[in-house]
Amino acid sequence: MPPAAKPPKRIMSDSINEAAIPRFGVGIKFRFDPTRDAWIILGPERLFLPDEHAVEVLKLVNGASTVGQIAASLAEKFDAPLPTITADIWPMLQSLAASGAIRL
Repeated sequence: MPPAAKPPKRIMSDSINEAAIPRFGVGIKFRFDPTRDAWIILGPERLFLPDEHAVEVLKLVNGASTVGQIAASLAEKFDAPLPTITADIWPMLQSLAASGAIRL
């Protein structure tokens, strides 16, 4: 019997995909933990403690908003240039996607 085929590995691109819709992975929860007095990403057998910048992005991850829409909201909120915000959040989202915390 031949071995089962492995699913193809997802290749991460350095180019920004503003149309991507980030969503939390299966079994992943993003919530405020009063014990730690911090926002956490909680998944099966893992815990992430995002920094304050990542928290601002993750609060906007709702499974409907695109990366472009999230960046626009943050640019408006922090009165920052949209291209700068987009370029800053994309690597963070890619890193979280590589760890399985979110899907792009």
